Amino acid sequence: MYESLATQGRTSVHTGLAGIDSARLKKLRSSHLKECFNLIDEMRHKLEFVARIKGVSFIDDAASRSVMSTWYALETIEGKTIWIANGNPTNSSKANELKRLRTLVEQKVQTIITIGDSTLYEQVFGSDKLKIVAANSMNEAVTKAFYSCTENMKVLFSPALENGISYETQGDSFKHEVNEL
Repeated sequence: MYESLATQGRTSVHTGLAGIDSARLKKLRSSHLKECFNLIDEMRHKLEFVARIKGVSFIDDAASRSVMSTWYALETIEGKTIWIANGNPTNSSKANELKRLRTLVEQKVQTIITIGDSTLYEQVFGSDKLKIVAANSMNEAVTKAFYSCTENMKVLFSPALENGISYETQGDSFKHEVNEL
């Protein structure tokens, strides 16, 4: 059972552990619990590994449409990261939310690439150490991310902010562009 848990990812394991607590309260047998864990499937577009190209890992987290979801994604990722996010015009309430990510961004993120306007990110995260770049499309964002990476880096697409396009559409677009590299 533990081997299959290790391959399912942190989010599924947390969900499963909560399920174990519930199942124990209902007095289910261990064999039934094992079956349940084997049925857990990763949520599409939630910390989903897409590909490893020339030593660079691409991770689709398009389902993260809130700052706290993106916080969790950044907290989970190990190593230096290029973060692709949804751009957004200047909005003071969103700026206050994004400030919650400042420590993680300083620790883990080398470059932020926004799809659309990067002004908000420049206001919140602007520093000499962090590069912030705007892209006009997912294709441009993925290409810029790939050519900015060194081996063993991660490229994380985690929007953090809504932009009017469904997370499925953006996640599928991210995967397509990665697979075109």
